[in-house]
Parts: sequence; structure tokens; C-alpha cells
Amino acid sequence: MSLSTLNSPNIYPVILCGGSGSRLWPLSREERPKQFQQLFSEYSMLQETVKRVSDSDVFQAPVIVTDKKFWFIGSDQLADIGVEPGLTILEPQRRNTAAAIALAALAIEVDDPEGLMLVLPSDHLIRNSKALHIAAQMGARAAAHGSLVTFGTPANRPEIGYGYIRQGKKLAYGLTCFEVDAFIEKPDLNTAGEMLETGGHFWNSGIFMFKAKKILDELQKYAPDILEHCVEAFQTGSNENGVIKPSAEAFSRVPYISIDHAVMEKTKDAVVVTIDIGWKDIGSWQSLAECMDTDDAGNAAIGDTIMVDCSGLHVHGSDRLIAAVGLDNLVIVDTADALLVMRKECSQDVRKVVAQLKHEDREVAKLHRKVYRPWGSYEGVHWGLQHQVKHIVVAPGEKLSLQYHHHRSEHWTIVRGVAEVTLDDDVLILKPDESVYIPLGAVHRIYNPGTAPVHLIEVQVGTYLGEDDIVRLEDIYGRVEDTSAPLAAE
Repeated sequence: MSLSTLNSPNIYPVILCGGSGSRLWPLSREERPKQFQQLFSEYSMLQETVKRVSDSDVFQAPVIVTDKKFWFIGSDQLADIGVEPGLTILEPQRRNTAAAIALAALAIEVDDPEGLMLVLPSDHLIRNSKALHIAAQMGARAAAHGSLVTFGTPANRPEIGYGYIRQGKKLAYGLTCFEVDAFIEKPDLNTAGEMLETGGHFWNSGIFMFKAKKILDELQKYAPDILEHCVEAFQTGSNENGVIKPSAEAFSRVPYISIDHAVMEKTKDAVVVTIDIGWKDIGSWQSLAECMDTDDAGNAAIGDTIMVDCSGLHVHGSDRLIAAVGLDNLVIVDTADALLVMRKECSQDVRKVVAQLKHEDREVAKLHRKVYRPWGSYEGVHWGLQHQVKHIVVAPGEKLSLQYHHHRSEHWTIVRGVAEVTLDDDVLILKPDESVYIPLGAVHRIYNPGTAPVHLIEVQVGTYLGEDDIVRLEDIYGRVEDTSAPLAAE
């Protein structure tokens, strides 16, 4: 697919969408992390990010770089806001931002080596889109002349959770464009306070701009091993209708390193554009709480909440009423299958909970009660020692994999829509209030041939009900090779 439609330099938003967001558990989980969650509006963070750079007079169609397992979530969310990516790059595994940016640059360079990449994390809050556009235009002038541009946002308090940029000599590309004097790792509190008092230091927003060809040249100079393996993965992978799938084998050899450490801290061409775009990295529940509107007692709430004699609470509810009495400075997060209660200053320690859950192989670390799949969704309804019940929704035109199980049988009852069911050599048409029994070991599949979703109730019975008991024989979503992995349902 050709990306270039206008004279260079075109600006290509490159949206990095592969993070796990473990510090925002239980809302953010491994299979549906924070960038796909609605934290501030009716739109997810990914949708908000893409909407900020959707002005076709300024930007080309976005390039989405994401983990392959998030492809269907991302594509569905972009379709919901009427955006079609110029390219989608599906990383076989996470290798940090240097690899993600290298792949995007390789893809853009094919058609437009002079094209400018505006690299944006998908999980940051930016309240002032107009200021972002002004900053991007300033950065474009510097990047077009061969600079590697990073964007610094004003530091208004000592912050130990962000990296800093110290500005150098003023440049002619704009009123707030400077050479980078130094990148400073996340400091201790005293150092952060000294930098704030001294001035000339800005938070590193993780937003970048450079020519596709320039960043590849700099990777070759400072991180040739990253570039070498990314080139191999890119060239030996596939590209079908603008969906790029790098070679998993080659990509596994790419070092795990950020673009900051690989290039930006070493290059002699780093430039910083400093501008207040209302930026915040939503990396923890405390940082999220700081972005919420509060009452006179400093309480912020989402959902059905009653607070009596409370102060400094951040409550994030779902379906149930949450009542709090006489509590201070807490975060309370309630989901369908997990409740988190902690003091705000312990927000960074949520990852310890997630680590323990993973150590115990608890699905609640990875999956929500309602799980989204390429074909639709399923939601657990009831569990027992040798049975479980699910509500499954199959989207119009979609089908589950052709599969069988070693340890369980299943009963499917259609409650809405019309389904086509394959059961060994038979093909059945089932309507509402009709059901089928699928014996252990039987090859089966369900397909929705209609224009409305199919809803069914699945009852599983067996000695082992784990989601890794799925042997896929055919799958239109390319998951046959993953039959040994716990991919979570059909």
C-alpha cells in the first residue's frame, strides 16, 4: 500500500500501542491494557490519541504499531471512530520502543524516505490538541533539516516518575525550540526539586519527530544490532493490504531497549521543542486520580458512589454501588471480578499484585470477566469444580476456529440470532431456544451467517476446563500455530 499522497515532507503519526499497563490493574489487564480502556471519555485512550492527529490537512493516515494479539481490538476501535490506518505493524512480541520505531521507519521509508514520523504513545493524556499541532509544526521544521526532535513539557512539581530534558542553545526553528543539553534519568526527589528551582528542565513526554530515513541512519550508527534484526524481520515477514507481520524468529533477536537509550541519548542531532500540551503519562492510579475532577474534600469518583466523611478518595466503580465512610487518601477500584483498595502513595506497588497473580497462574491478571476475541466476546457466568457457563456473542459474518477438546464436552443453546454449527461431518442451523450437544473430542465450530450478533449460552463439563484445552484445526484469524497457548476461549 502506498503511503505517500502529497509532496514531502508528509507527517505520519506513528502510534505505539503495545504496553501492558500493569500498574492500572484491575482495569488494565494483559489481554486488554489501558490504551484500550475508556478512562476519561466515551473513547478509549487509543481512540483519543488517533483523534488528535486525524486532521488530514496536517497529517497522513496513522501508522499503528501494536502487539499482534491486540490487532483485532485496535482495528475494531479505530473502525468505531471511522479511521483506517495507513499501515498496521503487528509485533510478534514486545521489544520496546526502539524496535517499534525502527519497524515503522522501515515501512514508511519504502514510499517516503523524507517523510516525517510523529511518534506518539497511545496511553498518554494530552488535553490541548491545538498546542500539540503547533508543537508538531515547529518540530517538523527542525526534523526536515535532519534533527531528531523530542517534545518537553513544563515541569510544575518535583517528579521522580518522569525522565527530564535539559534545554541548551535556542534554535531558529521556533520560539521554544532548543538543542538538547542532556537527558536525565528519573531523578531522586532532591534532584527533581533542584531542577525545578533552576529552570530549563522539562519532562520527557516520550513524543518524537524525525525523518524515517534519519532515524534509520542513527540506528545504524548507534544501535546497529537493533536495526539489523528489524530489517531481517521486516524483509522476511509479510505485508497484506497494509498489515505488516514481521518474522517472529528474526524479531526475537532484537534487543529490548528504548529509543531514548538506543539513539536519543547518544545522537548529536537531538532537539527539544518545549510547549505545554496538557500532557500526562497515566502510569498509575495516583497519576490518573490527579487528572480527575474532585469535590470540596478532594474526592473523585466514577460510577455509583456514596462517600460520607471521606477525603482524598479516588473511586472507580463499574456496576455495583460503592459506599465509603470515614476513609482518607485511598484508591478503590471495583470490577466484575476484582476489587483493589490501597493508599494513593502505594500506586507503584500494584505491579507487585499482578506479579503475584501471574506467579499463581491466576487468569484475573490477564483477562477481564468479559473477554473480547476477533470473532466477538465471551463472559463467564458461573463456575464449578467440573463445569462452567459462558455467555458467548458471535459478531455478524464471524466464526470461531474449527477445533476439538481433550477434556470437556459442551452444550450450546442459542438465545438470539441464527447460527450455523459444524459438528464433525454435520452442518446444523440453530435458531433461538435450539441447542446442540458437543461430545468430548468432537470437531466443531460456530459461524454467524447473519447481519445481527448471535448470542448463545455454553455449558462446559469436564475434568479440566482450562482455556489451553483447545486444538485448532482451522482458524481464519491465524491462530492455529498457537494451539498450546492459553488463548482464552474458542
